[in-house]
Amino acid sequence: MSHRDNLLRAARSCLLDKGYAQVTVRDLVASSGANLASISYHFGSKDQLLTRALLDLNAEWGTELFAALGSEETLPDVERWARIISSIEANRPLWFVNFESIGYVEREPEIRALNARGQAESRLALAQAFGGLGADADPAEIHAVGSHYYSLLTGLAVQILTDPAAAPTAEEIVRADSHPRTTATSS
Repeated sequence: MSHRDNLLRAARSCLLDKGYAQVTVRDLVASSGANLASISYHFGSKDQLLTRALLDLNAEWGTELFAALGSEETLPDVERWARIISSIEANRPLWFVNFESIGYVEREPEIRALNARGQAESRLALAQAFGGLGADADPAEIHAVGSHYYSLLTGLAVQILTDPAAAPTAEEIVRADSHPRTTATSS
């Protein structure tokens, strides 16, 4: 395995074990067996290495999750949400690192781009899974439907990470999402 591959493997492990802010160059060098200069040579900086590793971790998680959700139109929404909940619970360290990385978007364009790309991919996949919208659907509709379900997904993740006992169940999410809305009337 090359120094570059060893560094990526080490960065992934360190991110999940320590979180974004706590990973040091020493951690990466010790875990990878590579030398300090390899980080700059292959990635430019520690932050760029960590961002690349986080991008890879998220891509793998997204592929696994959306494969589990499937494109089956007959899969009930309760089952889809149950699979999402299971995936969040099984990948808690990754979710913590993702939420931690949001603090870096203001000053790190590469991390901002990572987040933006991940959100766009998630909106499309969620619009397909829950709204039955294909990639050829109206982009505005994909954005609206995907954003709705992405908001539910990230809000659910926050609740699972911070207060798992009070986080909603799949049944509660579906019940609330299909609850009839009332409109306020003015007198």
